[in-house]
Amino acid sequence: MLLLHGAEGPNRRWTETMAMFLASQGFVAAPFPYSRGGNEQHSGDIVEVELAETVEAFSLMRADPRVSGPMGLWGISRGAEHALLLVSLMARDGTPNLPRAVAVLAATDVIWAAFRAAYTDPRHPEPIDWTKRAWLWHGSSDGLEPRTPIAIEHYDGPLHISHGEADKTWSVEGTRRIEARLLAHGRTPEMRYYPGQGHGLGPEAASLDRMRVADFFRRTLVG
Repeated sequence: MLLLHGAEGPNRRWTETMAMFLASQGFVAAPFPYSRGGNEQHSGDIVEVELAETVEAFSLMRADPRVSGPMGLWGISRGAEHALLLVSLMARDGTPNLPRAVAVLAATDVIWAAFRAAYTDPRHPEPIDWTKRAWLWHGSSDGLEPRTPIAIEHYDGPLHISHGEADKTWSVEGTRRIEARLLAHGRTPEMRYYPGQGHGLGPEAASLDRMRVADFFRRTLVG
C-alpha cells in the first residue's frame, strides 16, 4: 500500500512509523514523498502537486514482484486530503488501478490552499493564500479550487476514517461532514473518533488507531 504524508513532509515520523508498523503486519508499505523540495530538517511545499503522479506510483508499486493482491492507500492530514481527493477523481473518471480500500487520519472535507513551508516558521509568518492551488489533475486545477468540497461519494470502496475530537488544526466537524455525506449516498464508512485527541494522536490513541487500520486493511485487502 501507498502512504501519504501531511504538511510535515516525507521525512518525519508519521508515515515512517506507519509504514514500519504495517510492514510488521505483513503488508508491503511504501511512503510516497509527493511534496516539493524539503529535506530532513524542513518539510517541502504542497503547491500544484500533480495527483496523476500518485496514480503512476501505484502502477509502479503494483508491478513490483513483492506486491500481490489488491492495494490500499493511507494518508494523514494533507495526505488524508490527498487520498480522499485522489480516489474521488479516479472513481469519477474511471481511472484504472483505483485503490481497493482507503484509510485516513485527520482529514478535511474540502480542498485546501497550497502549503508553503514558510507558513510554519514563526520567524517569518505568512498568511494562507487561498488563491494558490495545492493540486493538479492531469495538468489542470479546474474544479480543484480551495474550499471546494471533496466529492468522496464517487468512491464506493471501503473507507476507514479517524479523527481526534480535540483537533485544533482541522476541526473534527470536517470528518463528521464527510461521514454525513457518505451515509447520505448509501456508503458505510468505518468511523473512529478519539475524545480528547488533537491533530496528531497521542501514543495510546495512535497505537490503537494503527491496530484498527491494520485490521481494516487485513479485512478489505486480504479477506
